[in-house]
Amino acid sequence: MKVMVISPHPDDETLGAGGTLLKLKSEGHQIYWLNITNMKPEYGYKPERIAERNAEIQKVKEAYGFDGFYNLELEPAGVDKIDLGKFIPMLKEVFEEVKPELLLLPYQHDVHSDHRVIFEAAYSCTKSFRAPYLKTVLAMEILSETDQAMQESGFVPNVFVDVTDYIDKKIEIMNTYESEITAPPFPRNAEAIKGLAAYRGATAYYNYAEAFYLIKSRLD
Repeated sequence: MKVMVISPHPDDETLGAGGTLLKLKSEGHQIYWLNITNMKPEYGYKPERIAERNAEIQKVKEAYGFDGFYNLELEPAGVDKIDLGKFIPMLKEVFEEVKPELLLLPYQHDVHSDHRVIFEAAYSCTKSFRAPYLKTVLAMEILSETDQAMQESGFVPNVFVDVTDYIDKKIEIMNTYESEITAPPFPRNAEAIKGLAAYRGATAYYNYAEAFYLIKSRLD
Protein backbone atom coordinates (compact mmCIF):
# COMPACT_ATOMS: atom_id res chain seq x y z
CA MET A 1 0.00 0.00 0.00
CA LYS A 2 1.14 3.53 -0.77
CA VAL A 3 0.61 6.04 2.03
CA MET A 4 1.00 9.80 1.69
CA VAL A 5 1.00 12.30 4.53
CA ILE A 6 0.50 16.00 3.80
CA SER A 7 2.06 18.35 6.33
CA PRO A 8 1.30 22.08 6.29
CA HIS A 9 4.64 22.64 8.05
CA PRO A 10 7.57 20.37 8.88
CA ASP A 11 6.70 18.65 12.19
CA ASP A 12 2.97 18.27 11.46
CA GLU A 13 3.65 14.88 9.84
CA THR A 14 5.24 13.68 13.07
CA LEU A 15 2.79 15.24 15.51
CA GLY A 16 -0.19 13.92 13.58
CA ALA A 17 0.94 10.54 12.27
CA GLY A 18 4.51 9.80 13.30
CA GLY A 19 3.75 6.50 15.00
CA THR A 20 1.41 5.39 12.24
CA LEU A 21 3.99 6.15 9.55
CA LEU A 22 6.67 4.21 11.43
CA LYS A 23 4.32 1.28 11.91
CA LEU A 24 3.22 1.16 8.28
CA LYS A 25 6.82 1.40 7.09
CA SER A 26 7.82 -1.50 9.34
CA GLU A 27 5.00 -3.55 7.84
CA GLY A 28 6.40 -3.08 4.35
CA HIS A 29 4.16 -0.29 3.08
CA GLN A 30 5.52 2.61 1.06
CA ILE A 31 5.33 6.00 2.76
CA TYR A 32 5.50 9.41 1.07
CA TRP A 33 5.71 12.90 2.53
CA LEU A 34 4.29 16.00 0.86
CA ASN A 35 5.27 19.12 2.79
CA ILE A 36 3.60 22.38 1.81
CA THR A 37 5.52 25.27 3.41
CA ASN A 38 9.14 25.97 4.20
CA MET A 39 11.50 28.79 5.15
CA LYS A 40 13.00 30.83 2.29
CA PRO A 41 14.85 34.18 2.10
CA GLU A 42 11.96 35.87 0.31
CA TYR A 43 9.72 35.01 3.26
CA GLY A 44 12.02 36.90 5.63
CA TYR A 45 13.99 34.01 7.10
CA LYS A 46 17.72 34.25 7.75
CA PRO A 47 20.10 31.89 5.91
CA GLU A 48 21.24 30.17 9.10
CA ARG A 49 17.66 29.43 10.15
CA ILE A 50 16.86 28.10 6.69
CA ALA A 51 19.90 25.83 6.83
CA GLU A 52 18.85 24.55 10.25
CA ARG A 53 15.34 23.76 9.07
CA ASN A 54 16.52 22.00 5.92
CA ALA A 55 18.92 19.92 8.01
CA GLU A 56 16.03 18.99 10.32
CA ILE A 57 13.92 17.92 7.36
CA GLN A 58 16.74 15.76 6.01
CA LYS A 59 17.16 14.02 9.37
CA VAL A 60 13.43 13.40 9.64
CA LYS A 61 13.27 11.99 6.11
CA GLU A 62 16.05 9.55 6.95
CA ALA A 63 14.52 8.58 10.30
CA TYR A 64 11.25 7.50 8.70
CA GLY A 65 12.81 6.06 5.56
CA PHE A 66 10.34 7.82 3.28
CA ASP A 67 10.03 6.35 -0.19
CA GLY A 68 9.47 9.81 -1.61
CA PHE A 69 9.52 13.43 -0.45
CA TYR A 70 7.95 16.50 -2.04
CA ASN A 71 8.28 20.07 -0.79
CA LEU A 72 6.21 22.86 -2.34
CA GLU A 73 8.02 25.45 -0.17
CA LEU A 74 5.11 27.87 0.03
CA GLU A 75 5.14 30.70 2.56
CA PRO A 76 4.44 29.63 6.16
CA ALA A 77 1.23 31.24 7.43
CA GLY A 78 0.63 32.45 3.89
CA VAL A 79 -1.04 29.56 2.11
CA ASP A 80 -4.34 31.44 2.15
CA LYS A 81 -2.77 34.04 -0.17
CA ILE A 82 -2.49 31.51 -2.99
CA ASP A 83 -5.29 31.11 -5.49
CA LEU A 84 -6.80 27.63 -5.15
CA GLY A 85 -6.87 27.42 -8.93
CA LYS A 86 -3.07 27.46 -8.85
CA PHE A 87 -2.58 25.52 -5.62
CA ILE A 88 -4.74 22.50 -6.46
CA PRO A 89 -2.78 21.61 -9.63
CA MET A 90 0.44 21.62 -7.57
CA LEU A 91 -1.08 19.02 -5.29
CA LYS A 92 -2.65 17.07 -8.11
CA GLU A 93 0.72 16.67 -9.80
CA VAL A 94 2.09 14.93 -6.70
CA PHE A 95 -1.07 12.84 -6.32
CA GLU A 96 -0.71 11.56 -9.87
CA GLU A 97 2.96 10.71 -9.38
CA VAL A 98 2.53 8.90 -6.06
CA LYS A 99 -1.00 7.50 -6.50
CA PRO A 100 -1.55 7.03 -2.75
CA GLU A 101 -4.06 4.50 -1.48
CA LEU A 102 -4.12 6.01 2.02
CA LEU A 103 -4.02 9.78 2.45
CA LEU A 104 -3.35 11.55 5.76
CA LEU A 105 -4.47 15.19 5.89
CA PRO A 106 -4.61 18.02 8.43
CA TYR A 107 -8.04 18.35 10.02
CA GLN A 108 -10.40 20.67 8.18
CA HIS A 109 -11.18 22.77 11.27
CA ASP A 110 -7.64 23.20 12.66
CA VAL A 111 -7.11 26.67 14.09
CA HIS A 112 -4.19 27.46 11.72
CA SER A 113 -5.37 28.90 8.40
CA ASP A 114 -2.66 26.99 6.50
CA HIS A 115 -4.13 23.71 7.72
CA ARG A 116 -7.67 24.62 6.69
CA VAL A 117 -6.73 25.80 3.20
CA ILE A 118 -4.53 22.76 2.61
CA PHE A 119 -7.34 20.43 3.64
CA GLU A 120 -9.73 22.13 1.24
CA ALA A 121 -7.30 21.98 -1.67
CA ALA A 122 -6.15 18.42 -1.00
CA TYR A 123 -9.67 17.12 -0.49
CA SER A 124 -10.63 18.45 -3.90
CA CYS A 125 -8.02 16.06 -5.32
CA THR A 126 -9.69 13.00 -3.80
CA LYS A 127 -12.71 12.65 -6.09
CA SER A 128 -13.02 8.96 -6.86
CA PHE A 129 -13.41 9.48 -10.60
CA ARG A 130 -10.20 11.57 -10.60
CA ALA A 131 -8.20 9.48 -8.14
CA PRO A 132 -9.54 5.90 -8.34
CA TYR A 133 -6.36 4.62 -6.70
CA LEU A 134 -7.25 6.39 -3.43
CA LYS A 135 -9.06 4.14 -0.97
CA THR A 136 -9.01 5.93 2.38
CA VAL A 137 -8.68 9.53 3.57
CA LEU A 138 -7.97 10.25 7.23
CA ALA A 139 -7.66 13.58 9.04
CA MET A 140 -4.89 13.80 11.63
CA GLU A 141 -4.92 15.16 15.16
CA ILE A 142 -2.09 17.70 15.40
CA LEU A 143 -1.21 19.01 18.86
CA SER A 144 -1.60 22.80 19.27
CA GLU A 145 -3.75 23.04 16.13
CA THR A 146 -6.53 20.43 16.15
CA ASP A 147 -7.21 20.78 19.87
CA GLN A 148 -7.66 24.55 19.47
CA ALA A 149 -10.59 24.24 17.04
CA MET A 150 -13.96 25.75 17.94
CA GLN A 151 -16.01 23.34 20.02
CA GLU A 152 -18.83 22.97 17.49
CA SER A 153 -16.30 21.73 14.93
CA GLY A 154 -14.12 19.84 17.38
CA PHE A 155 -12.15 16.73 16.51
CA VAL A 156 -14.07 13.52 17.31
CA PRO A 157 -11.84 10.63 16.21
CA ASN A 158 -13.25 7.36 14.92
CA VAL A 159 -10.05 5.60 13.81
CA PHE A 160 -7.31 4.60 16.24
CA VAL A 161 -3.89 3.14 15.43
CA ASP A 162 -1.91 1.24 18.05
CA VAL A 163 1.49 2.96 18.18
CA THR A 164 2.69 1.48 21.46
CA ASP A 165 5.84 0.10 19.86
CA TYR A 166 6.58 3.38 18.07
CA ILE A 167 5.74 6.18 20.50
CA ASP A 168 9.30 6.57 21.76
CA LYS A 169 10.68 6.72 18.21
CA LYS A 170 8.01 9.29 17.31
CA ILE A 171 9.13 11.50 20.19
CA GLU A 172 12.77 11.02 19.23
CA ILE A 173 12.00 12.20 15.70
CA MET A 174 9.92 15.13 16.95
CA ASN A 175 12.88 16.25 19.06
CA THR A 176 14.75 16.79 15.78
CA TYR A 177 12.70 19.97 15.40
CA GLU A 178 14.50 21.67 18.27
CA SER A 179 12.91 25.09 17.77
CA GLU A 180 9.41 23.59 17.99
CA ILE A 181 9.95 21.89 21.35
CA THR A 182 9.27 23.80 24.56
CA ALA A 183 8.79 22.58 28.12
CA PRO A 184 5.29 22.10 29.59
CA PRO A 185 2.77 23.60 29.72
CA PHE A 186 3.60 24.30 26.05
CA PRO A 187 1.82 21.62 23.97
CA ARG A 188 4.70 20.39 21.80
CA ASN A 189 7.00 18.27 23.94
CA ALA A 190 7.53 14.65 24.92
CA GLU A 191 5.16 14.82 27.89
CA ALA A 192 2.27 16.25 25.88
CA ILE A 193 2.78 13.90 22.94
CA LYS A 194 2.92 10.84 25.16
CA GLY A 195 0.00 12.06 27.26
CA LEU A 196 -2.26 12.48 24.24
CA ALA A 197 -1.20 9.07 22.90
CA ALA A 198 -2.00 7.48 26.27
CA TYR A 199 -5.43 9.14 26.34
CA ARG A 200 -6.26 8.06 22.79
CA GLY A 201 -4.91 4.61 23.57
CA ALA A 202 -7.20 4.26 26.57
CA THR A 203 -10.15 5.07 24.32
CA ALA A 204 -9.28 2.16 22.02
CA TYR A 205 -7.79 -0.24 24.62
CA TYR A 206 -4.18 0.29 23.56
CA ASN A 207 -1.29 1.57 25.64
CA TYR A 208 -0.61 4.35 23.14
CA ALA A 209 -2.54 5.31 20.02
CA GLU A 210 -2.81 7.96 17.35
CA ALA A 211 -6.31 9.12 16.51
CA PHE A 212 -7.78 10.07 13.15
CA TYR A 213 -11.11 11.14 11.70
CA LEU A 214 -12.30 9.05 8.77
CA ILE A 215 -13.16 11.35 5.87
CA LYS A 216 -13.89 8.66 3.30
CA SER A 217 -13.20 5.01 2.60
CA ARG A 218 -13.79 2.83 -0.47
CA LEU A 219 -13.96 -0.93 0.04
CA ASP A 220 -13.42 -2.96 -3.12
